[in-house]
Order: sequence, then C-alpha cells, then structure tokens
Amino acid sequence: MWPDKRLRSVAEPVTAVTDETRAVWEEMILAMDTMPGVGLAAVQLGVMQRLAVVDASEARGQAVRMANPEILHSSAQMRTHEEGSPNLPGVWAKLERPRAVTVRFLNAAGNQEERDFVGLWATSVQHQIDHLNGKMFFDRLSKTKRDMLLKKAKKVRS
Repeated sequence: MWPDKRLRSVAEPVTAVTDETRAVWEEMILAMDTMPGVGLAAVQLGVMQRLAVVDASEARGQAVRMANPEILHSSAQMRTHEEGSPNLPGVWAKLERPRAVTVRFLNAAGNQEERDFVGLWATSVQHQIDHLNGKMFFDRLSKTKRDMLLKKAKKVRS
C-alpha cells in the first residue's frame, strides 16, 4: 500500500524468462482479476522485477505477459481515462495519455516481441510501465490536484 517505498523504486530488469517468472505472472493475473483491474506491475505485489500483465479484454483471459516492457512509439493522439491503483484505494484521477503505443518486451516464451496497444490496453500498459519506473498515476497530476487526491486517499483509509 502507498506510501511503501518499493512503489517509488525502479524495478530490476529481467535477464531471462524462467518458470519462476511465469509463476509470478500467474500470481499477478490472479491478483489483477481479483481486484478487478486491467493491469498489474510486479512492484505492486512487492516483486522488484520489470514484469507486467495487461488484460483490457471484455471477456478476460487475454492477459499479455511482459518482461522489461519499453515504449518504442507513442501516438500523437491522446486519450483521457480515469485511473486508479489498488495500492491507493478509493481515489481516481482523469489522466491524458497517448491513445496508442508500440511496446517491446520479452513474452512468456522468453522471446522479444513488439506489439501495438490501443485504447484502454495502451493506457494500462503505460500505467504499468510507470509503476516499473517508480511512478504512481498521481505523479502525472499538477501539485494541487495531487495534494488533494492524496488528502482524499488518507481520509478513505481512516
């Protein structure tokens, strides 16, 4: 839970996709589906590796497993979406992010893959990469909005 210092730490790169990596991904998918959410970064569970999962599908069960995800290209067109985090429950903020991104990552087979994500998928991927870089969604807000959001989050927890 926020303000755990691990949420402010940059996650370590994954050197190889192993059975242990796949087990962490499965645990992450279970946690994401339980929330329910459309993505999760390993640091949110206290695992300091550059691992993320995203599933913005209607039916679920379409999770994309990513190790070392990096954005190669972002669209100029922006998209606004209300974002939140299970690490700071009860508060949300409208953020604007690129509508589409091209991401390179190691997939579940351990192979490098490039994939285009659009809409909610793109928003979630960007949100997870922020987590892997020690950033929270509210870091993208103005200081005034961020302070108000954190004050509200404190009230929600009390």
